[in-house]
Amino acid sequence: MKLTEIVVETAIIPSLASVERDGVLGELIDTLVATGALDAGIRDEVLARLIERETKGSTGFGRGVAVPHAKHPGVTRLTAAVGLSGRGIDFSALDKQPVYSVFLLLSPQDQPEEHLQAMEVIFKNLSKDTFRRFLRQAQSVEDVRTLLEEADTQQLSG
Repeated sequence: MKLTEIVVETAIIPSLASVERDGVLGELIDTLVATGALDAGIRDEVLARLIERETKGSTGFGRGVAVPHAKHPGVTRLTAAVGLSGRGIDFSALDKQPVYSVFLLLSPQDQPEEHLQAMEVIFKNLSKDTFRRFLRQAQSVEDVRTLLEEADTQQLSG
């Protein structure tokens, strides 16, 4: 599984407007709705699931990144959005530091293996210092897309 297969190119936000966790989640969901990757009719349910997941334990795993994720029966295919913040967002991250890069992952309820595979690919890349640094420096959708493509190529070559 590749990052470019998961992340919807038109759902990359190089400069998030919101500075609060729940606002960022809404912004990323709205971009998935706008691109047709998510049905507008389940927008509020999906947002509620993401917020509920965050209250159980932050998906901000440290080093400036968060990977909020949810499964929902109305989600028809594995899909992700990426949002970047220059100011930083309080995600109650494990290291107590602000989050600058957010990968939002939504999965169909009945595909837990695909969900785990996608999480593995996302975390594998976010655990690399170089990937996180370039992601944080990205200024445009094209910058992020190029980084995802490079990460996929490196993944294939080793």
